[in-house]
Amino acid sequence: MPETSAGRVPRSVCQENHRFRSGRKRGYCMLYCITTSFIRKSAIFLHAPRAVPPSPCSCYYPGRMNIIEITAKSLLRKQKQVDAWFCSAYGMNIYRGCAHNCAYCDGRAETYQVEGDFGSDISVKVNAPELLRRELDPAGKRKPMKRTYIFIGGGVNDAYQPAEEKYRLTRRALEIILGYGLHVHVLTKSVLVERDIDILLKINKAQSAGYNARAVVSFSFSSADDKISRVFEPGVPPPSRRFSAIKRLKDAGLYCGIYLMPVLPFITDYPEQIEAVFKAGTEAGADFLVFGGLTLKEGRQKEYFLQALRRFSGAAGDLIAGAGDLPLQYDVIYPGDPYKPGSSYGNARPDYCSLLNEVVFTVARRHRLPLRMPPALFRGIMDENDRIAVMLEHMDYFHRARGHKSTFGWAARKVRELEAPASAMGNRLRSVSGIGPATADIIGEILATGTSVKYEKLLYGSM
Repeated sequence: MPETSAGRVPRSVCQENHRFRSGRKRGYCMLYCITTSFIRKSAIFLHAPRAVPPSPCSCYYPGRMNIIEITAKSLLRKQKQVDAWFCSAYGMNIYRGCAHNCAYCDGRAETYQVEGDFGSDISVKVNAPELLRRELDPAGKRKPMKRTYIFIGGGVNDAYQPAEEKYRLTRRALEIILGYGLHVHVLTKSVLVERDIDILLKINKAQSAGYNARAVVSFSFSSADDKISRVFEPGVPPPSRRFSAIKRLKDAGLYCGIYLMPVLPFITDYPEQIEAVFKAGTEAGADFLVFGGLTLKEGRQKEYFLQALRRFSGAAGDLIAGAGDLPLQYDVIYPGDPYKPGSSYGNARPDYCSLLNEVVFTVARRHRLPLRMPPALFRGIMDENDRIAVMLEHMDYFHRARGHKSTFGWAARKVRELEAPASAMGNRLRSVSGIGPATADIIGEILATGTSVKYEKLLYGSM
């Protein structure tokens, strides 16, 4: 990492952030200065040879799993529309609870109603394969399923957590998806997914309604730093091993993504840390990188994370001044509502989120790695209107992440409401309320070329 001894960020990033801050209010700049000051100190500690002591968070490693076998009534989760983050309208939780026991996981929050200790009491839906086979069977449906990815992952489990090694339910789910010629998107932190390369490759070669089926495997990270991962992700392989898995899957011929989620404030949000993820992802051959900040929902999730944070900052405080202030810094950007546990999404303050977005966009421009699943990976998989709507929602997100107003989200909704394919609308599309001439021109460009110039610029962090 460049200039670690001084804890300084690369000059190009400093120049970019200075330009970004120059027009902001004084309080906004003060937040940036506080953040940067602590980040620079953290860089010295985290990358020094003596870095994280071996013991501060050893209590977060699960001693053993308490397996609870359950018979579920249903498995497949259907959404009203295709999700633009994962390009899926269907998902499943084969397990509930997760022995990966990541300190920041919001699956621990009360709103998800996971009973017991989230990191050690693991519910296993032993009848998941039978349920999935029945729920995917077209003979039992009044209308066909949406053409989209089936998402294997979720907020309350990792489909490749340690229990999967014994039960092999995720592997059986992939075999069923292969049997129906459907598409799959897997999100995991575990390299156990390498075991199923054979099935994933078969899915890639299968035929579905005249289209090639496709398998995408994504890995989630909070940083590229193995030392940080040992503290906040005690039950998963280190990031370096996950990047090796991406390279192996790519070499085998699969598509792979990275979900840099969550970025941890004052720990993994400084430019060198984010740069390291982009660099390692590019070298491994990743097809895209999606990023997101940390949410801290009031109640169990926030309390559990802050416990880990105090242990981490206490260990760091022995080496550098100011490291012990981490919990206080989190109180500033996550004010929450202590009287209404679970009443909010637990997002950080908007001004902090804007700063984080700008840092990520700056790094993304240098590495030319798409910040969403690129259209090439869902073209021919989704119906025409869904594909256009997902791209418009991507554009809406990027505009809002920069603090700009956007009508693309509303336009996406209107496209989904069309009774005919957008390509059949012709010039009538320009007069649809909520779409209008400018967006209609972008839609026309997408229909003609598969993408648009404006979309591509946003996808790679420009504009």
